[in-house]
Amino acid sequence: DAVAALKASLKPEAQVKRAGAWRKADASQLVPGDRVALAAGANVPADILLGRGMQVQVDQAALTGESLPVSLGEGSLVKMGSTIVSGETEGLVAHTGVNTFFGKTAALIGSTHDVGNFQKVILRITRALLLFSSLLVTAAVTYLSLTFDGEGYGVWPAVSFGAVLLVASIPIAMQVVCTATMALGSRLLAAKKAIVARLASIEQLAGMTVLCSDKTGTLTLNKMVLQEVLSYAKGADDAAILALAALATRWKEPPKDALDTLVLRAECLDTASLDRHEQLDFTPFDPKLRRTEATLRGPDGGVFDVVKGAPDVVLRLCDEANRSSIGAVFAAKVEELAQRGIRALAVARRPEGGGMEMVGMLTFLDPPRPDTKRTIERAMQQGVVVKMITGDHGAIARETARALGMGDEIGASDSLPTILPGEEVPRTLGRDYGAMIEKSDGFAQVFPEHKFLIVEALRQRGHSVGMTGDGVNDAPALAAADVGIAVGSGTDVAIETADVVLMKSSLQDVVTALHLSRVAMRRIRINFVWAFIYNVVGIPLAAGVLYPGLHIQFPPMFAGAAMALSSVSVVCSSLLLRLYQPPKPLPLARGTTVEPADPRAYGRFDSATDSEGTEVLSLRASQCSQPERANDPEAPLQAAPVASMRV
Repeated sequence: DAVAALKASLKPEAQVKRAGAWRKADASQLVPGDRVALAAGANVPADILLGRGMQVQVDQAALTGESLPVSLGEGSLVKMGSTIVSGETEGLVAHTGVNTFFGKTAALIGSTHDVGNFQKVILRITRALLLFSSLLVTAAVTYLSLTFDGEGYGVWPAVSFGAVLLVASIPIAMQVVCTATMALGSRLLAAKKAIVARLASIEQLAGMTVLCSDKTGTLTLNKMVLQEVLSYAKGADDAAILALAALATRWKEPPKDALDTLVLRAECLDTASLDRHEQLDFTPFDPKLRRTEATLRGPDGGVFDVVKGAPDVVLRLCDEANRSSIGAVFAAKVEELAQRGIRALAVARRPEGGGMEMVGMLTFLDPPRPDTKRTIERAMQQGVVVKMITGDHGAIARETARALGMGDEIGASDSLPTILPGEEVPRTLGRDYGAMIEKSDGFAQVFPEHKFLIVEALRQRGHSVGMTGDGVNDAPALAAADVGIAVGSGTDVAIETADVVLMKSSLQDVVTALHLSRVAMRRIRINFVWAFIYNVVGIPLAAGVLYPGLHIQFPPMFAGAAMALSSVSVVCSSLLLRLYQPPKPLPLARGTTVEPADPRAYGRFDSATDSEGTEVLSLRASQCSQPERANDPEAPLQAAPVASMRV
């Protein structure tokens, strides 16, 4: 029928070579060893080992979190789920099904825990109270049914007495306390654009001590932004350099890649000046040559060439005199940018009959969200340690962490364990890797299994771990964490796996949710204390403590009404959450310097005095949050409070 035909047309297909001929085949029928053709716009149907041929540009942002497409050539492994942006090549199928990068991610998602800590505690308390109630009622009914002293005791009076005692001792308010308060907390979070998918996650969020966060799209905008325009030619200002870079594109057509988009959408670009030029020839970006070229005729009729590409490639194209004059300074700047993880794009110009001259260089970076740094500071004030876990390059992760004040102790994936599909998670992760993970400010160039194992190791060390992310590569860690938090702009897999979804895609809502969940749990504890006191008084009354002296025995209806009143009272107490107001930032002691015994230690308290003369205890962060100490270890450490309390 029509529906079946439509479903069949949506099945992924691949160009595969079998029996010496190329043909289309269902991607699910691929087997290791098949030769597959990949072209621009194609989705990669399996993990494919590229063979001899041209390099291809591959967009694997959803898998690894890298902001820009990567160039891959012979011997590289292209992962299932990524997309070919440009180029054509062939390769051999290396892995299919559960053995692919994508399949491992799905297997890890299914291997996580389901029951939260709070649910386990509630179940243990409920079982204990039910056992106690059963023993108490059985003993009372047995004793009273065998006793008759002429005052009405017997089998049926004993059964009536047992019913009163049973109703009074059943912990009926237990679930009401939890469900009512968490449901109201969930509603308040929804008003803050944070959707709670699992009520128990509110308890997990309240107890969170470590927050692991993906970088691209979560801490950053997932959008390359022009950072700086550097000039290497006389009279070349920012506008002139950007105009030349734009002339080395098809500016009248939609941008073909992220770099063209970056240049053509720059604020200081005068697009009207571009149309006064005639493009005579254009060579699009070639991953092998790593540059773009264009030949143009200017408004004055002069013909010139413009080259835009990798800095080292463009510098080699410049004439010898130009290279000798700027080469050392240019190379030093490129090296500095590379160490900081900032990408650069060089622009050169050659007049007709002249030599190539370097004009300038554009630097760009995926910047942090405007509120990210302040959000991390507020999370630290709440006593939560924040760690970055990203699939991006180490230098880029280090620069981002430094800019956000998170520290620059960024580990690599080669220091982390791995896990095979279907393999049980080792119970020794916390013992073997926990200390190293705790000391690190984050990890770079990690795969989904690494994120999963980092979260699991921290949980084995006794931490309550939160995880924020937006991509397919974050899904296993989101599922493994005590509370998984996805941003609303993320992939469907991440959103469906998470416990909390931030619809505004802003990390600052995490801090609001954290504080609100702690307020909700505080209200639950108050309700528990009230219910406990209520039962301590009610159960002896139901057990007949007043009967020997006053001959007062409560009927079953009275016990039922008393327990209903208990439920109503805790619900009314929970409704006080509607008065919740977000907290103001904690006052911190500023300008205070301390000399820590262990520069790398975190989890220690420093004592300082604020302007009002009040002592403030500040949980110290890693020294790497102070960039100036990287060059001068003897410099005094500025207190970077994580959590503060007045004493």
